[in-house]
Amino acid sequence: MSSTEEKYPGNFIRNIIAEDVSNGKNEGQVVTRFPPEPNGYLHIGHAKAICLSFGMAEEFSGATNLRFDDTNPLKESAEFKEAIKKDIAWLGFQWKEEKNASDYFEQLYQFAERLIQENKAYVDSLSADELREHRGTLTKPGKDSPYRSRTPEENLDLFRRMRSGEFADGEHILRLKIDMASPNINMRDPAIYRIRHVIHHQTGDEWCIYPMYDYTHCLSDSLEGITHSLCDLSFEDHRPLYDWVLDQLAMNCRPQQIEFSRLNLQYTVMSKRKLKQLVEDNLVDGWDDPRLPTIAGLRRRGYTSHSIRDFCRRIGVTKSDNNVELALLQSCIREDLEDSAPRVMGVLNPIKVVIENYPEGQEEELTVANHPKIEELGSRKLIFTREAYIDREDFREEANRKYKRLVLGGEVRLRYGYVIKANEVTKDEQGEIVEIRCTYDPDTLGKNPEGRKVRGVIHWVSASKGLAAEIHVYDPLFTVDFPDADERDYHELMNPESLTIHQGFVERGLGEATLEQRFQFEREGYFCLDSKHSTADAPVFNRIVGLRDTWAKIEKAGS
Repeated sequence: MSSTEEKYPGNFIRNIIAEDVSNGKNEGQVVTRFPPEPNGYLHIGHAKAICLSFGMAEEFSGATNLRFDDTNPLKESAEFKEAIKKDIAWLGFQWKEEKNASDYFEQLYQFAERLIQENKAYVDSLSADELREHRGTLTKPGKDSPYRSRTPEENLDLFRRMRSGEFADGEHILRLKIDMASPNINMRDPAIYRIRHVIHHQTGDEWCIYPMYDYTHCLSDSLEGITHSLCDLSFEDHRPLYDWVLDQLAMNCRPQQIEFSRLNLQYTVMSKRKLKQLVEDNLVDGWDDPRLPTIAGLRRRGYTSHSIRDFCRRIGVTKSDNNVELALLQSCIREDLEDSAPRVMGVLNPIKVVIENYPEGQEEELTVANHPKIEELGSRKLIFTREAYIDREDFREEANRKYKRLVLGGEVRLRYGYVIKANEVTKDEQGEIVEIRCTYDPDTLGKNPEGRKVRGVIHWVSASKGLAAEIHVYDPLFTVDFPDADERDYHELMNPESLTIHQGFVERGLGEATLEQRFQFEREGYFCLDSKHSTADAPVFNRIVGLRDTWAKIEKAGS
């Protein structure tokens, strides 16, 4: 069994392909493609499609082409194209050939002329409103355009003049002549060419007419020798058109289109239109904002390519609705980092602790393991000093016995260090605690005191030897489970607390961290440097995912 087969057990698409290979269909070859439109960044829904198309070809010793669907120059750019290539490579996949739909523009045009000459396509001159009126509805058939009866000679002349730039945008379109009464609206004389007087990022001003996706997709698949064209379910009703075009042109290669359900991830949007709005309205920090489901955003947040591929394996491939809880994605990255991320200490909401009986100016070097179970991750040096920062949530003036942190009059152990006792606090004019005055037991380094009950162990960072850092904690960008399905304005559904910025402290050694490194801040979660805003002098850390907070569950149960 191959590694890919293990990733996709019981996958119905895999079963279809395996049977085709076994029966010698396409001479036993498997060639797939991934055809993104370069009008935005890829998201995790695309990752599912990428893992499937590349994974199936890999398992059956085939190949996958990367083909950019660049048929709408109004929305596309070279920036998006390069971002897509980077994302696919980062996920761990390599395409055999890089293609563009624009590579086939001349061939597609010649095919269109042939359809015109065979009276299977015609130039229509209806306005946009008239086209909608003639199209009909799901329960009402469409009606023929008055221009449907134009002769092949008239249509060929008009189409060639469209290409030469004689007409304005929207003045004419080229439509297939199929059946305006078809119950499938996609078969009601669909448009296959439109006029667009714009510069194309690949072809410049060579063309002013551009083919539509449904027409381009099937022919590009055929020209490239694609055997299995894997699409999401939104293309299921388009499959009859896909096959019709290939039939009419008697293409030698007949790819098989197979559909699967698209991914809907909890608390996030998968609509590229909505993602683009979020970016253009400056509601997020670009396409790579760590709160977005874009692959670039997940990478910047700290997700690994392995965790995303594992997530795509777990959610499976079916035709049923694929509504997935965010917790599954979080579980994948936790499991990936559990045995690979070194443990360090970071304080998000610092409050100073002064150990009054610890000698001023004294420093102690503590050697600690980077991981409690994995020796290969090595060790590091911590400096223990008289003043330290602990997290504000780790101290209360009063608390019940279930609270396992520092309480006024109580004792805790500083992780890897000594047991300290909180004696008094200093407050500002607003009554906010600014400092906790403590004492320590010098006989408790590395051991528990006899006969005394210590509440727990808390993390800390030396005040003089630590490193100030900005720490970003992310929560879901939306407050409803599946915002794409919510009819309300998406602005109303956004979580105003999706990003919390802390001015914290971390171990000084993290100042030498690389962008590729990920760490577990003990009791806080997994973190990495922010690739966009972090600098050597002012590090910024992103929380990838939190740990399972057992204390929060205890508090909730007791409330």
